[in-house]
Amino acid sequence: MTQKIFQVDAFTAEPYRGNPAGVCILPEEKDEQWMQAVAREMNVAETAFLVRDANDEDNFHLRWFTPTVEIALCGHATLASAHVLWEEGIVRDEAKISFQTRRSGVLTAVRAGEWIEMDFPAEPATQQTSYPMELRDALKVEPRYVGQNRFDFIVEVENEKILRSIEPDMRLLCALDVRGVIVTSRAEDSKYDFVSRFFAPGAGVDEDHATGSAHCCLAPFWQERLGRAEMLGYQASPRGAEVRVRVVGERVLLGGQAVTVLRGELLFS
Repeated sequence: MTQKIFQVDAFTAEPYRGNPAGVCILPEEKDEQWMQAVAREMNVAETAFLVRDANDEDNFHLRWFTPTVEIALCGHATLASAHVLWEEGIVRDEAKISFQTRRSGVLTAVRAGEWIEMDFPAEPATQQTSYPMELRDALKVEPRYVGQNRFDFIVEVENEKILRSIEPDMRLLCALDVRGVIVTSRAEDSKYDFVSRFFAPGAGVDEDHATGSAHCCLAPFWQERLGRAEMLGYQASPRGAEVRVRVVGERVLLGGQAVTVLRGELLFS
């Protein structure tokens, strides 16, 4: 029996930009070893696995795997999942999709014109006056600010030029007891409010191309500094990505576009 699988570029309207994600809509739950093996085979930052709730056609159980580990929260693969569900006619165009997750509660997605808006938990950081020297040594920069939330360190640097020039020591980053490191600064281009990069070698992703969950931290961080709840961020990875953010209380609404670049079948399900 075969299993359909999709590859979607998320947080972009252009193919081969943004962040590629695998999407696998399953007829029933599969064991973790099989999902991890498929994620390793797809070899993209994250692959999402969905199972429809038997009692609600717009409700799905959702898990995410990198090529090496299961993770607690992923924005771009959730965006990709919602995109596939609408594009393939699996849910109604006007449906509000709910995703039940294991460690991040209920996430939702709605269509907003050509964009998709997702409702995620805010993940604000707490400033760290003391932090591992491996962090500074790995980034080879002097931070303006270092904070930490339940997933990541966030490091603000002086300007976008410095941010773009960073070539981290991935070995040192792997030694940190966090999922990853967000680096951010104000944007030079007036189109954007802030820019960022995200490194997670310990989770099997040296530099992520577009990281929705990191924007759950970036949104409250920049809201405090810019005095605005609605902002547009640019993730300055080699592929580039645009992420709209809107802070609403303890939630962050993430907006993005997506495009399917591959439809295939797994021959061994």
